[in-house]
Amino acid sequence: MEPLDLTPDMLLRAYAIGVFPMAEDRDDPDLFWIDPRIRGVIPLDEFHIPRRLRKSIRSNRFRVTFNRDFEGIMDGCAESTERRPRTWINDKILTLYTALHRMNHAHSVEVWDGDRLVGGLYGVTLGSAFFGESMFSRERDASKIALTHLVARLTFAGFRLLDTQFVTKHLQKFGAKEVPRSEYRALLAEALNHEADFFHGYSDGEIIGYLDGLPSEK
Repeated sequence: MEPLDLTPDMLLRAYAIGVFPMAEDRDDPDLFWIDPRIRGVIPLDEFHIPRRLRKSIRSNRFRVTFNRDFEGIMDGCAESTERRPRTWINDKILTLYTALHRMNHAHSVEVWDGDRLVGGLYGVTLGSAFFGESMFSRERDASKIALTHLVARLTFAGFRLLDTQFVTKHLQKFGAKEVPRSEYRALLAEALNHEADFFHGYSDGEIIGYLDGLPSEK
């Protein structure tokens, strides 16, 4: 593939047709289009929580925020760790998605232990679709808790599609599944025909009630 010279507007148009960019690794200056033959999604009405995670959620050990530290979340996702020595997030990705955040098309979920950022995720919104990009944890369960709060917000806000790009064993525990490209594009088209407001607010009581009402891992 030829390297891409992307702008934020071009990136949004790419998401609208079902493709997204990645880099080979952190130090590679180039980006390439990805259009998976098999796509990962989490049907919002089939989302469930691993039993063990419920204890972490109810412990109130962590504090969860939205869009409080987008750049900190991107930096965390781009970190090289012992478990993840390579990352696909290069400087161009950091710049492009920070620009999308300023355009209110990219959002973050932060998980805090006191004043320390210990995990979270970020993604892109378009219509009523949320495209999950990456997540990280510096403490056990931090990224998982971020995901549960993301799903609560997407549900309350009227989103129709949660795109995970690929499916991992980690995501399968929450109901992620693979769909062929043709089915994904139909889901995407439906989601783009509707609007959803990521900034839709909800109370702590609503989020607790929602998470308590979710089924456990099947």
